[in-house]
Amino acid sequence: MSIELFRQERHVCVMFSRLGDEGGDAVQSNQFLLVNGGTGAILDPGGNIAYHELYLGMSAFFPPHKLAAVLASHADPDIIASLDRWMTATEAPVYISRLWERFAPHFCKPGKTLGRVVGLPDAGERLRLGSGQDLFELWALPAHFLHAEGNFQFYDPVSRILFSGDLGASLGANLDPEKPVTALAGHIPRMEGFHRRYMVSNKVLRLWASMVRGLDIQMIAPQHGAPMVGAAVGEFIDWVEQLECGIDLFGAANYRVPG
Repeated sequence: MSIELFRQERHVCVMFSRLGDEGGDAVQSNQFLLVNGGTGAILDPGGNIAYHELYLGMSAFFPPHKLAAVLASHADPDIIASLDRWMTATEAPVYISRLWERFAPHFCKPGKTLGRVVGLPDAGERLRLGSGQDLFELWALPAHFLHAEGNFQFYDPVSRILFSGDLGASLGANLDPEKPVTALAGHIPRMEGFHRRYMVSNKVLRLWASMVRGLDIQMIAPQHGAPMVGAAVGEFIDWVEQLECGIDLFGAANYRVPG
């Protein structure tokens, strides 16, 4: 039910890609577990249909009370609809944009999130998680309007994986999310429709591309579909930098009272 994206001594990155497989009723989504020694973080834990197997997968590496953080790129249900269960089963705080800080508790029973929601500033932050010999860093990178108003991606400087949320998503019945993409050209049809509708504008894509070109990225791991490695990383950055999407494509014809 999972594949290792990276392993180096005590540092492991694991992707779960089929936990939400409900006969095609739910969109395919990936959940990520980052392990550092005796602790770790869950990235975009998903909905209730993903919870049980993800919890068991995490428990194979460290006990639940050692979980250092739940990280949410934004507040969509396929990102954190299972938050109530994570707040019950672990002691971890949840990190999310300040814009969604007061919305996240709506996924939980009253009082469950009290003192446990950490709002990320718009500028992002280098998060220091865990403690002692298990201390590790994750960088929360601003990715606003890609597609949510308050949106973050998470960069692991050890594995050099960029966990990109919805940006980089690919969809399709014949897509194998466990098979990394090494060249972008044949992959674009699985991405184009999604990005043209779900990303807000070319302006923010260009700003994002300018930011991430300064990072050493070995893999882009999106929340839907297959990770991108090798040449596909740079090719994806170049592709979205030129992509018209969202409000670039909308006009008066899209805002008419239905007949």
